[in-house]
Amino acid sequence: MSATDLQPSKLGTKEHWDNVYEEELRNFEEFGDEGEIWFGEDSVDKMVNWAVQNVPPKYDLSILEVGSGNGALLFALAEAGYTADTLLGIDYSEGAVGLASSIAKSRNREGIRFHRCDFLNDSPPMLTGRHTVDGGAWDLILDKGTFDAIALVQKDNQGKAPLDSYPVRVAMLLKPGGHFLITSCNFTEAELREKFMTPATGLQYHSRIQHQTFTFGGKSGSLCSSVAFVKPTAT
Repeated sequence: MSATDLQPSKLGTKEHWDNVYEEELRNFEEFGDEGEIWFGEDSVDKMVNWAVQNVPPKYDLSILEVGSGNGALLFALAEAGYTADTLLGIDYSEGAVGLASSIAKSRNREGIRFHRCDFLNDSPPMLTGRHTVDGGAWDLILDKGTFDAIALVQKDNQGKAPLDSYPVRVAMLLKPGGHFLITSCNFTEAELREKFMTPATGLQYHSRIQHQTFTFGGKSGSLCSSVAFVKPTAT
């Protein structure tokens, strides 16, 4: 679906996500329910498998998840061998940060940091002992549904969509040679390529993750798309 076809929705408001995560935090505290895994466990497994194959665990990595929610993806990366001090999750909802931090404590994963941060306007904190390379700080940036939610935010008074500044923000924060892996249910692979492979970002296509397909009306498709991009190294 093209961004021009998407209408503003409550799913694009901070108020909605604050309410969602406040309720999920209460449920976790009362019943131990860790909350919904956005796009399901299969999407998490596929993203982790891609990471292991393409950005394998290493002591000096810097991995950032934008819109980390309950932290499910970062916990799965930790289970796959990534050390806690290489992982950071950010979310603009304080409730999400509180939920993920509480789950981390219950799983003995307190070393994974979760930080409240508005990705489009604030700079994520650096991991301890890390430094920037040509202005970029991250070897791998992950997005599982956050770009979709931003696509549902109202345009500003000048008619600019917050979605439009997201790809450049990602590219700016990546180290040269760094990767960006995104899973979306609102955008096709072709649309994601169009959004992220621009002169402004300089990002290049790296690979894709195959998801289960379906056929309807003689056409085939999948419920979500996962595409990886890479920031070229300086020549």
